[in-house]
Amino acid sequence: MRHTGAADPDCAISQALAVVGDAWTLLLIRDVAGGTHQFDALQGALGISRKVLTERLKALVADGVLEKRLYRSRPPRYEYHLTGSGRGLLPVLVALQDWGGRYVLGDGSLSGTSTADSAETRRVLALTGRRLPGLDLPAASGGRVDPVAADRTWTVLYCYPGAYAPGGPDYPPGWNTVPGAAGCTLESCTYRDRMDEFAARDAAVYGVSTQRPDQLAAFADHARIPFPLLSDAELQLAAALRLPTFRAAGVDRLKRLTLVLDATRTVRGVLYPVTDPAGSVEDALALLDSLRPPDHAA
Repeated sequence: MRHTGAADPDCAISQALAVVGDAWTLLLIRDVAGGTHQFDALQGALGISRKVLTERLKALVADGVLEKRLYRSRPPRYEYHLTGSGRGLLPVLVALQDWGGRYVLGDGSLSGTSTADSAETRRVLALTGRRLPGLDLPAASGGRVDPVAADRTWTVLYCYPGAYAPGGPDYPPGWNTVPGAAGCTLESCTYRDRMDEFAARDAAVYGVSTQRPDQLAAFADHARIPFPLLSDAELQLAAALRLPTFRAAGVDRLKRLTLVLDATRTVRGVLYPVTDPAGSVEDALALLDSLRPPDHAA
């Protein structure tokens, strides 16, 4: 329920906090964005009391942040999903995660990567075994594309901060001074040049950044990228898996990492941090080889 007693009626921040201004509410939105939709699963994930969870869900439905979807009629049981208004909060979650990682868990420095022993790295490596919820992302080639290939055993999903074609938007000022930011073109072109090796392992390759689809299309045309480049400008993927980001030139950007997913959308392997953009392609091939079923072993 919206609590407006102390809220400034003309302040958007005050009004927004009246809807999402407590920790349980934001954590609940975080977990729904990550693919947890049923009451018992949400309670188990959050460790929240049934009474408090019931109150928060009721309020978020009333405020149009969540919607209920019937999945069992007898007795009635509902799932909770983000509405358009709820999806509009994803950048808020990503910004909070970025701020917490940089200023609360980190030393405040701007970085496009992390250290091997950081809390961020532990969180990313713990994605192994996690299932990516159903979603689709705008593609450089037009339309929207599921980031998990339906017709391949494996999907290699490599995330990168940004790559630009000459003559278009330039890299943000100071780009080369941000640790981990440079090397995106080299990484993508290395994947391009080794596509036959991924095909031989029945693996699709998708590149993902938070750039606009038109920027991705210009880069794909310039660099002759033969595989899909997807835009997470809406931060659906970043929020669903709580992927690490950093902010440069007013844009939230994915830190460089690689995920290997199987046909069930389950993350089977993670490469993070990635300190050698070109070398990460060889690492992805080695990871695929380590995951191949025994009957396909060489």
